[in-house]
Amino acid sequence: MAQNFKKIGVLTSGGDAPGMNAAVRAVVREARDHGVEVVAIYEGYKGLIEGNVKVFDMRDVSNIINHGGTILYSARSTEFKTEEGMQKAVATCQKFGIEGIVCIGGDGTFRGATDLSRRGIPCIGIPGTIDNDIASTDYTIGYDTAMNTAIMMIDRLRDTCESHFRCNVVEIMGRNSGYIALNVGLATGAAQIVVAEMPFDEERMFEEIMLGKRRGKRHYIILVAEGVQGYAEALTERIEKTTGVESRFTRLGHVVRGGSPTLRDRVVASRMGITAVDLLLEGKSNLVICMHGDDIDAMNIEYALTLDHMYKGKLKPGELDKYSLLDIQHMRSYCIKKAADFKRLYDQALDISQ
Repeated sequence: MAQNFKKIGVLTSGGDAPGMNAAVRAVVREARDHGVEVVAIYEGYKGLIEGNVKVFDMRDVSNIINHGGTILYSARSTEFKTEEGMQKAVATCQKFGIEGIVCIGGDGTFRGATDLSRRGIPCIGIPGTIDNDIASTDYTIGYDTAMNTAIMMIDRLRDTCESHFRCNVVEIMGRNSGYIALNVGLATGAAQIVVAEMPFDEERMFEEIMLGKRRGKRHYIILVAEGVQGYAEALTERIEKTTGVESRFTRLGHVVRGGSPTLRDRVVASRMGITAVDLLLEGKSNLVICMHGDDIDAMNIEYALTLDHMYKGKLKPGELDKYSLLDIQHMRSYCIKKAADFKRLYDQALDISQ
């Protein structure tokens, strides 16, 4: 049943991601098109607790679709994790007439959205993180831009590697997920890709580097996902010692989070923003917007978080108790398929490496 909203809020939380501004723009424009005011909440849940808000009109979101980062800023809030902090956030909503919120961010953002929904503030989540590490969706805002930024930088590294007969071991962001490293490795023709999700044969890599050396190969790019913590720098030293190929370590770092969003991130963010507002105005709550294939749909946030825990092997005791056997079967099938898709892409990347 549709709800007669007069004012909704929008916030970004967690790590920034290119395309977040496009999502904010879509939320504001879609809500205004339905005669609903939008309150911009600065610095995520911290700003919601502190009342750091401003009513946005069309001019506030003009010329932001091409900007990276988030104009609403982001901040961590340990206070929001407490009941007292949540009640302060609810009080802010009551004070400023915020009747529902679109929350843009990662899994921490979604947990906060669930907490608010339980306390009478309807929330819809939009997945915004470069890591693409939310199991319930095939795609998260910022992922495509981050990969394209990484590709551009690694292509430049390859030029100098070729000139000096070197190996570059590149650590790339993605938190505990190897999606960025895997796809960028495939796209840049990396000699090897190291991700936490797949076993890695270091000795075989040494053999392949030496085989390439005998064939006259002058450059090697080894991509290591940051989820394989503390590995890349030590690997660099071992490659040079074992193969005799001069090796350098490069950490791309947070630069892959910045920059103007790609077409895909702008379009997906806009579609997700529109869908989030429409669902909220229909009276829906506690949902996360997801992308499966080219379709935009929605999933219960708590179900999505449990699915994410299952996929990552982080289920808590009793977490599945509230779900039916059919639900659990669907979750397991979904996780099996997602893992199989990742492995297939990894195997294909290795097939054409070297």
